Amino acid sequence: MLRVLLLTLFVVTIAHTELCKPDAQNAFKVRLSIKTALGDNAYVWDANEEYLFKAVVAFAMRRYSSKSTTQISNVLLCNVTDRVSFWFVVTDSSENVTTVPGSEVEAAIRMNRNRINNAFLLSDKTLQFLKITSTLSPPVEPSTPVWLIVFGVVLCLIVAGILFLIVAGIRQRKKKNKESTERENLEDKGEVTVTVENGIPCETLDLKAGHINGVFAADDERFTSL
Repeated sequence: MLRVLLLTLFVVTIAHTELCKPDAQNAFKVRLSIKTALGDNAYVWDANEEYLFKAVVAFAMRRYSSKSTTQISNVLLCNVTDRVSFWFVVTDSSENVTTVPGSEVEAAIRMNRNRINNAFLLSDKTLQFLKITSTLSPPVEPSTPVWLIVFGVVLCLIVAGILFLIVAGIRQRKKKNKESTERENLEDKGEVTVTVENGIPCETLDLKAGHINGVFAADDERFTSL
């Protein structure tokens, strides 16, 4: 019995080696730059991280096809390096003797790329599937509708314009009141001011002291003196 188990394990190992190897059919190479992405918070790539990778790939395959029966054991890794790069394939049978077509694996990875990146705290630049083109992240929709933002901006501009007109009107009214008050003060003091009419300066009448016309003054001196 033990010999049968050992023989079965040996056969499975050989099958895995043939299915998952560099540049094998339907195999993909992955490269991770954990230190570059996380710096001092970088984690060590170990057997647990490999298990997580197999799990997220199996999840991607099952989510891509609702009828998929992909298990973690169907994801095979090989040629793992210390600088964290490896190859993987996805098998389509419980015996792990055939692989899923690369086009299906690629479609599943592209469909769930964000979920895979988030699982390892990486991005398309630091978690690279070398034969699978990067996908753009879906656009982030603002929590506030665009039309509401535009309406708020227009409303603020209108309110600012109204406030400006009100302040300008108040300042102009104060200025007129001030000029009127100064004019009244000058009249009360009896000061003579000079105004300009048709480009010719004219003296205004001094309301308190009056004003003597020079022509009549000369006549009075000529006739009254005896």
